[in-house]
Amino acid sequence: MLSRVAAAIEFPNLHIKIDSLPKSFSVFGFEISFYGVIIAIGMLLGIMLVLYEAKKTNQEINTYIDLAIFVIIVGVVCARLYYVIFRWDYYSENLGEIINVRGGGLAIYGGVIGAVVTAIVFCKVKKKHFGQIADTAILGLLVGQIIGRWGNFINREAFGVHTGNGNPVAMRIYTNGSYLQVHPTFLYESLWNLALLIIILIFRRKKAFQGEVFIWYLGGYGLGRFFIEGLRSDQLLLPWGWPVSQVLSAILVIGAIVAEIVIRKRMKKSQSGKLG
Repeated sequence: MLSRVAAAIEFPNLHIKIDSLPKSFSVFGFEISFYGVIIAIGMLLGIMLVLYEAKKTNQEINTYIDLAIFVIIVGVVCARLYYVIFRWDYYSENLGEIINVRGGGLAIYGGVIGAVVTAIVFCKVKKKHFGQIADTAILGLLVGQIIGRWGNFINREAFGVHTGNGNPVAMRIYTNGSYLQVHPTFLYESLWNLALLIIILIFRRKKAFQGEVFIWYLGGYGLGRFFIEGLRSDQLLLPWGWPVSQVLSAILVIGAIVAEIVIRKRMKKSQSGKLG
């Protein structure tokens, strides 16, 4: 049984209108959020791609199954903590809402940070090469991000500022007979991540060193997120007013470029030394 029906959503230039889009459904009286279902589907498909890649590259599948368990748990917790920290003015007065993730409030960057730290610790304990693990696991993370952003669509969140009628994908959100016409930034990020995944899948075999695909991801995702974040109307802000995700995105892009240059120079120097 469908429940919690919200206002209509329309993409006028695409001639798409959804008059009644529910946020959840109930099974035997238990309410299940579409947001959670979408996140779960993204995780499942991401794990499937990672296991496929691991098998294709003759890696131990069980390693990635074990890693997925830790990454998912820690990633979700960190995604929530990141969101809560930068909305502390609200949550400090509503402590009971901190654990309420059913309505949204998971920051992707928090999840990514948690996942990366977890993978680093996991590799140290299991004595695995972080670069190789990261290059493989990042495929699943991208799939999760591509699909997970549609949970924001269901929840009417992560959209942008006003956009004109000339925008072919302008989105209208109806409330009480009126509407907001905004940038569908959730869609922008989903499509950007899809393009990034396709590029990585095409060129991953041409990487020069273990961990390079991970660097491509950091730089590529950071670049897209930097510009998309500038369109958001619900930015998480640093104390001095800068959008935290935009600042972090810029750092990732710069860091990825520097890492790529430094590592390739070291490789070139090492190869020259061997030849000499």
